[in-house]
Amino acid sequence: MNKQITSAQNPYIKELVQLKDKSRLRKQTKTFLIEGLNEISMAIQGNYNIQTILVATSITSIEEIERLIKSSNSTIEIIEISNEVYKKLALRETTEGILAIAKSKDLALKNIQFKNENPLVLVAEAPEKPGNIGALLRTADAAGIDAVFIANPKTDLYNPNIIRSSIGCLFTTPIATGTTTEIISFLKEHHFNIYGAALTASIEYQKIDYTKPSAIVVGTEATGLSDDWLENTSQNIIIPMRGKIDSMNVSVSAAIILFEAVRQRIKN
Repeated sequence: MNKQITSAQNPYIKELVQLKDKSRLRKQTKTFLIEGLNEISMAIQGNYNIQTILVATSITSIEEIERLIKSSNSTIEIIEISNEVYKKLALRETTEGILAIAKSKDLALKNIQFKNENPLVLVAEAPEKPGNIGALLRTADAAGIDAVFIANPKTDLYNPNIIRSSIGCLFTTPIATGTTTEIISFLKEHHFNIYGAALTASIEYQKIDYTKPSAIVVGTEATGLSDDWLENTSQNIIIPMRGKIDSMNVSVSAAIILFEAVRQRIKN
């Protein structure tokens, strides 16, 4: 028989609320909370170690959870929870009444292994808004690129809002974090051409040959790329603007450039 928790005042549930809200606790315990059937399924596909699944059985059946965990290689504890507990832990009311506790992965650069001889990667410098990070990860997944690097991260990547906005792409896209200096060194060591999205000394993005190992580097909308990147790019690139503004949302800019790179690679 599965364990049951019906009170939102249960000490274990209070700990999980802290895990949801506190980056420091996620880093200390190397665990985090996942909400939603799709997101948990993608975490299993991404070989994340799911330790526990909590399910509000008035919303989702135990049989459905058992079908989900059959695809996992690990032993997963199932805890049945009340709607009161579910509402205490969930950010959304439309996530099928299911949450999971998972082990985080080491997102160091040294763990990245490219399957492609001519990898295409996206580098985002110092992104802060969870919505933007999630959108960048969805863009990377949609383009099928080899990896995403986050330079000088300002936000814990296991933040529930990043998981939500990425719709689980955090788990299935190879991702690594590091300082700008570390990532530049990594890219140079692996013989990447580095293309920085910047206004200065730029050429139009579609005039670049992306068929060799290529890194597309984007900065924040407020400050753009740091001098460290601008001094180490192979070429700066720009998206021509036809209207009155001179910039777009970072995930939109990344998508335009990445899909041009993918188009060239398919063509060749």
